[in-house]
Amino acid sequence: MAEDKDESQEKTQDPTSRRLEKAREDGKVVSSKEMFVFTILSVGVILMYIFPPLIEDFLKISSSFFNFGPELLHGRSPLESIKEAIYFFLKVTIIFSTPLFIICVLTQFLVGGGLNFSFKAMHWKLEKINPIKGLKRIFSMKGLVELGKSILKVLFLGGISYFVLIHYLPELVNISDSNLFSAVNRLVSLFPILIIGLLIALALIAALDFAWQKYDYIKSLRMSHQDVKDEYKETDGQPEVKQKIRKLQMNAASKSRKESASVDNLSEATAIITNPTHFAVALKYEVGDSKAPVVIAKGRGKNAEKIIEKAKKLNIGNMQSPKLARAIYYTCEIGDEILSKLYNAVAIALAYIYKLDKGEKIDKPEIEIPDDLIFDEFGNKNV
Repeated sequence: MAEDKDESQEKTQDPTSRRLEKAREDGKVVSSKEMFVFTILSVGVILMYIFPPLIEDFLKISSSFFNFGPELLHGRSPLESIKEAIYFFLKVTIIFSTPLFIICVLTQFLVGGGLNFSFKAMHWKLEKINPIKGLKRIFSMKGLVELGKSILKVLFLGGISYFVLIHYLPELVNISDSNLFSAVNRLVSLFPILIIGLLIALALIAALDFAWQKYDYIKSLRMSHQDVKDEYKETDGQPEVKQKIRKLQMNAASKSRKESASVDNLSEATAIITNPTHFAVALKYEVGDSKAPVVIAKGRGKNAEKIIEKAKKLNIGNMQSPKLARAIYYTCEIGDEILSKLYNAVAIALAYIYKLDKGEKIDKPEIEIPDDLIFDEFGNKNV
């Protein structure tokens, strides 16, 4: 039912950039056959006028196929003519195919908005050989447009050829009265005029075809309102997920502000546990108090540096214990007592700091942390 509902929706929205990009990934880009015809024929005519010696070579090689006498008299094999023909074919292929290939690539680059290569466009599609769908394509709007283009080409090209030949008809009728050299020159002078007229017609047809192909391409990618909503969900995520992410970001920002503000309460601290610079927690504990030590301030990164700097100015005792600092940071909030599992470790650290403050010279003790309270710098438990 959902699919039927989606198909019934009118696709009136222009395709999004994501939709266009996905179409390019699938190998769907704007392409105009008429534009290829125009550019290839234009370059082909230019090449014919740039390389006229090739025509002379072609005539010589063609005539050699019908004249074997001189070759046999000079001891040459008839296969020499075939070799020359193959060499000539390769030479013409390279000379003409290279610029024509380049113009093909440039044409698609300009028409399709850049070069695009996709393996998905090479996949075999069974629907292409479906006769029913084939008939639908023939009698579809695209089929009618192709028919219209064919009729337009016949009218334009045939009309231009007709008017050019009618204009030069008196000269063509009397062309047999002159010698062969004059007749050929006259025909050669007529050829460029006819070609220019035909190329102008092809340019107009190519422009119309490009405009239609662009319109049809955008139309085929148009989206319904539901398509736009679904794409928005895919690219930007579900609203529930985005709301949860925003909530986490707000909590992180609030936690950071709270940690930054806790630096002002550092004067109440008894000891500082550091990591040695990435994490810092400040504890408050009165000797003989039945209550557990309380976290006065804590921070990481810049906040940790602020806590350490201010603790030095206030002459608060400091102990470097990465595991203990991370354990307190990730399990206790500001204003809370430390966990019961950390009583022994914190007691050893406070005793060490107390003795250092009294001027005693003692070795730094080894502090053991329960395995389930060992964290890395990102808050992940080491399991």
